[in-house]
Amino acid sequence: MRFSAIPSEPSPLLFSAKSVSQSHPPAKVASQRDREYLRPYEVEKMINVARHVGRHGCRDAAIILLMFRHGLRTAELVALKWSQVDLAGGYIEIHRVKHGHDSIHPLRAPELRALRQIQRDYPDTQYVFVSERKAPLSTRTIRHLVARAGALVGLDEPVHPHQLRHACGYYLASLGHDTRAIQDYLGHKNIHHTVRYTQMSPQRFESFWTD
Repeated sequence: MRFSAIPSEPSPLLFSAKSVSQSHPPAKVASQRDREYLRPYEVEKMINVARHVGRHGCRDAAIILLMFRHGLRTAELVALKWSQVDLAGGYIEIHRVKHGHDSIHPLRAPELRALRQIQRDYPDTQYVFVSERKAPLSTRTIRHLVARAGALVGLDEPVHPHQLRHACGYYLASLGHDTRAIQDYLGHKNIHHTVRYTQMSPQRFESFWTD
C-alpha cells in the first residue's frame, strides 16, 4: 500500500484567514474638506430647511438639532431609546460608543419641543428616531438627510454627520467652557481629542487687543 507524501509545512488553508493574513488595515484617507466642522448659523439653517422637506421634516430637523447640541455620533443617535429620555425632568442619557464615557445632559426648550413632537408623530416605539415602519433609522439614512440639508442651504462641500459633533465641540470652546467639562460632555476617553477645540477657540485671544 502506497501513502501520499506528508507535507513538511502545514497548509495555510487549515487556518482562518485572520491567522495567516499579514496585511494591515488601509490607511485613513485625509479629508479633502476645508474644515471639519460647521458654524452655528450653518447648523441653524440646516435645521430650518430640514423641517420643511419631505414627510419627516420635524423628525429630520430634530435629528440635526440633537446631533449638534449633544455632539452625537451617528451610531449613538440611531441607538437612542425613549428609556434614555426624561421629558418631565428635562434630561437625556447619552450612551457613547468607541469606549467613550456616558453622561447625562440637560434638555433645553428647543429639544424638549422637538422630542415631544417626535413622540406624537411616532408613538409606541422603543427608539426615538424611526422610519414609517417604526424601525430604527440606519446610519446611511442619517448621512443622507444631513448631506441633503447641507446641500439645500448652499454649503459648498458635502456635509457629513460627524461635522455636527465637531460643531458642538468648537461652539462650546468658543464660549470659554473648561476643556475637562467639554471632554466629559462629548464623552472623550482621551482629553487630547478635546484639546483641538480649545486650541482653535478665538475666545482665548479676546483680550489681546483692546481697541
